[in-house]
Amino acid sequence: MPASRPFAARKSSLSGQRGISLFGLLFWAVVIAFGGLVAVRVFPTVLEFYTVQRVVNRIAAENPATVPVVRAEFDRAQQIEYSIVSITSQDLQVSKENDKVQISFAYDKQIPVAGPVYLLIKYEGKSR
Repeated sequence: MPASRPFAARKSSLSGQRGISLFGLLFWAVVIAFGGLVAVRVFPTVLEFYTVQRVVNRIAAENPATVPVVRAEFDRAQQIEYSIVSITSQDLQVSKENDKVQISFAYDKQIPVAGPVYLLIKYEGKSR
């Protein structure tokens, strides 16, 4: 009987242990690494969108007289802001609402993830 008693005590102490297995650790490492990869590739496109939005808002606030002036201002801003590569001045839709210039834009961005797998993000915005 004394020999079974230490075994029983050892068994109860092992069953109370908790933790993550090696397989679980590897699984979560792959999930987090993939999420980080996607975030690193998406972040520059989001910054580009906010840069375009900021430029379009600035141009609309100046209330330019004609569409060619709007396009020329955007081209000038594009030369200064090197992060704007997905859209050109020809992609801008310019209209007037209540005697105020409204500039809208829309474009797609394909981000390569791995091999033939791409992430497609559709950006669209409008001046305030």
